[in-house]
Amino acid sequence: MNRGEPKLRLQASPLLRQQLTTRQAMLDVLLALMPATLAGIWFFGISALLVLSASILGAVVTEWLFSPAGYRGSRLNDYSALLTGLLLGLTLPPALPMWMAFLGGAVSIGLGKLIWGGLGQNLFNPALVGRAFLLATFPIAMTTWSAQSAPGEFFRIGSSTLAMPFMQPGYDGVTAATPLGLMKFERVSTDLWLLASGNSTGCIGETSGLLLILGAVYLLIRRDLDWRIPTGILVSVALFSALLLLSDPERYPGPLFSIFSGGLLLGALYMATDPVTSPLTPTGTWIFAVGIGLLIVLIRVFGGFPEGVMYAILLMNSATPLIDRYTQPRVFGKGGSSR
Repeated sequence: MNRGEPKLRLQASPLLRQQLTTRQAMLDVLLALMPATLAGIWFFGISALLVLSASILGAVVTEWLFSPAGYRGSRLNDYSALLTGLLLGLTLPPALPMWMAFLGGAVSIGLGKLIWGGLGQNLFNPALVGRAFLLATFPIAMTTWSAQSAPGEFFRIGSSTLAMPFMQPGYDGVTAATPLGLMKFERVSTDLWLLASGNSTGCIGETSGLLLILGAVYLLIRRDLDWRIPTGILVSVALFSALLLLSDPERYPGPLFSIFSGGLLLGALYMATDPVTSPLTPTGTWIFAVGIGLLIVLIRVFGGFPEGVMYAILLMNSATPLIDRYTQPRVFGKGGSSR
């Protein structure tokens, strides 16, 4: 120690500082999502890019409009609005009208984030709030799935994508059922490789399971991801699916189909792991994850919708404060419950 340095240094917390900032964490998730995003654009064509752009624009514009004048630049500079818009866009059908995607992005930021007080104070995942709003408001458009672009049709823009606001969109492409829809209503399974590689019908970002996993590996290396939540969700979905499969193999899908179909990987790896809307304690994260996995299987198998990832995450988001309250560790040196 140099003679000029103080023997006792006093400073405010936090005493341990990390290199990771909110901006860097958001940027890491954006980079992790790029492979699956590019794959979705490749599979569904330029219409998917327009839908993604509209949802991002809706989120960014809303963030800018409702931020204090002196803080607009800093609010946008943390990339949270950009990430919210991208996550929402990845959960949307590729033929959705652009104005609906824009509205969904605005609702994600307005009702999913700003109304709670801003970044870090929201109870529910903002992107899923926007998707829930769109599904409740425009159920037909949100459940109309277009087939992947044929060779040479990458730059073809469907008429529904450019539909005028509040007008009934017309779909001039070939619609197709998702793998989950085929399994639930027709008992038709989809080849696992088609699900893992992305060669199937669905939302823009849910079709390429391997690329979603690749992005999650990057987040794990960067230590941006709590491994307990996706592990708990995937293991619980696999376990509950296996139990149902043993009871009736002709009716229920197997664990691998359940994991790679629909938006499970996108939700488990990139939405349920949101540090703001998930529990803080290790025990709480396991309870949170298993609850999501159980709800997903229950909704998919016994509910009216073929997919249940969105509702499962939102329901467990609402339980996060209660989970945190009852899983807080005991204060050192104090007997009984810390509550």
